[in-house]
Amino acid sequence: MKKCDLLYEGKAKRVFSTENEDLVIQEFKDDATAFNGAKKDQIIGKGVINNKISNILFKLLESKGIPTHFEKEIDDNNMLIKKVEIVLLEVIIRNIAAGSFCKRYGTKEGKIFKEATFELSYKKDELGDPLINEYHAIALELATIDEINIIRKYAFKINNILKEYFDKRNVILVDFKLEFGRTKDGKIILADEISPDTCRFWDKETKEKLDKDRFRNDMGNIEEAYQEILKRLS
Repeated sequence: MKKCDLLYEGKAKRVFSTENEDLVIQEFKDDATAFNGAKKDQIIGKGVINNKISNILFKLLESKGIPTHFEKEIDDNNMLIKKVEIVLLEVIIRNIAAGSFCKRYGTKEGKIFKEATFELSYKKDELGDPLINEYHAIALELATIDEINIIRKYAFKINNILKEYFDKRNVILVDFKLEFGRTKDGKIILADEISPDTCRFWDKETKEKLDKDRFRNDMGNIEEAYQEILKRLS
């Protein structure tokens, strides 16, 4: 499958058309951004690592009954995926307090929640991806109530699958962001990526951060942290 026209370029990925109108190629870049693009740099090898991790996790989720856009890995940086219309909602599942949750609510980092939280943000960079509720999402015509219910069901199931999977690899799944898309027949499926760019991973024993927080907070050893996650999955 060959790349044709560039359809979209985001902060971390490019999407290209192919000769099949139902399939596109997602290319992972080394570009890194944080704080809605205010901080920019490159993490050498990030594109390859995030592609490989996403491949592993999409295959896992497909095997557990979660429909995804994944078709196959093409090469180190490229993934063949189903063409979808992205739902303009970022879905955040949190198992432990960290990041913006702590800043927003004054909660100490590391607080373990009795139940996972479910958040929706409006996927709109120029507005700072504001937190919204399902009534706002419906009013803005971002999704229907039925679609939101499907997304919520999938998100919690994905959390249960991934928490168990990472726990066996001595990694704590702190929180993560998901994006969903609509196929041409209107089916809701998991899209985008699952990687250290979109998840918070802590080492189970040391609580060392193994994700994009190392970039956000100038902690160093960013490439090594990403490589460590891939190593544990491989």
